[in-house]
Amino acid sequence: MEYTRLGSTGLEVSRLCLGCMNFGSDEPWMIGDEATSRELLDAAMDAGVNFLDTANVYSQGESERIVGDAIADRDRSELAVATKVFGPMGDGPNQSGLSRKHVIDQCHASLDRLDTDYIDLYQIHRFDDDVPLSETLAALDHLVEEGLVRYVGASTMPAWKFTRALYQADAENHERFVSMQPEYNAVDRHEEANVLPACEAEGVGVVPWSPLAGGFLAGKYEREEEPASGRAATDEYTAARFTEENWAVLDEIRDVAAAEDATPAQVSLAWLLQKDVVDAPIIGPRTHDHLTENLGALDVSLTDAQMDRIDAPITPRWPAPEKDT
Repeated sequence: MEYTRLGSTGLEVSRLCLGCMNFGSDEPWMIGDEATSRELLDAAMDAGVNFLDTANVYSQGESERIVGDAIADRDRSELAVATKVFGPMGDGPNQSGLSRKHVIDQCHASLDRLDTDYIDLYQIHRFDDDVPLSETLAALDHLVEEGLVRYVGASTMPAWKFTRALYQADAENHERFVSMQPEYNAVDRHEEANVLPACEAEGVGVVPWSPLAGGFLAGKYEREEEPASGRAATDEYTAARFTEENWAVLDEIRDVAAAEDATPAQVSLAWLLQKDVVDAPIIGPRTHDHLTENLGALDVSLTDAQMDRIDAPITPRWPAPEKDT
């Protein structure tokens, strides 16, 4: 396993993060069987994956509980356990968002489900426009001061809101967000014009979610075939990726994979791993074979020409950076 420091911190995390959203639900693209979830967690940790990402809303706490059971017999000091707060955890008026009450209450609830004394990376799942930013930052400060949280991070928001949060944390001497979880892969590249430049400039670690675009970049779908299974069969968002531009990216990935004796999933992950701004893509395997395949991406090295081939079919939707003359 390869490791890297998360952003500008001293925290060492595996280059691939195990995403645990799949655990604890009977949704078609998720894992309803707890035994299978445990096997995947154990296999990943045995392979050296020390970075585990979950959230309180994943199956309404079941994902956290499964992760907690899996790490109980492990060396906790070697693991980087990440979870999130924001989404609804009940029907009451204080059961969602980033108020001081909800953030602190849900941290304690996550600690109970994870059966651990502290959370390595506590992330705001979204930005909350209805709560003063200073209130949220102060709540996160409190959790760090109490020793319940080691680092704080963020996920999925406009760059201007994220940079505002970084600025305010610096100006008011609050804990600074050390990481960002954006959607980023070879066909979903909108964050290249949004939050990624800010992360690079500010030394913020980048932990991309959906690195295989819901299975599209694994090559599991074909142009002329109506998907009968998988997320695209039930999820309009995943099916919306079926554009000619995206198929052209997949064509390049398949050609590169054939040349490198690799799979499309491995090449897609390698493309991300070789982006300087990326620390650890979040993989979401559903089977042991998927996990083994994903881990194999660490052995794939792409040339600059191959990276350019994969980049080329996407038409930039942002101004090209100015070059020195």
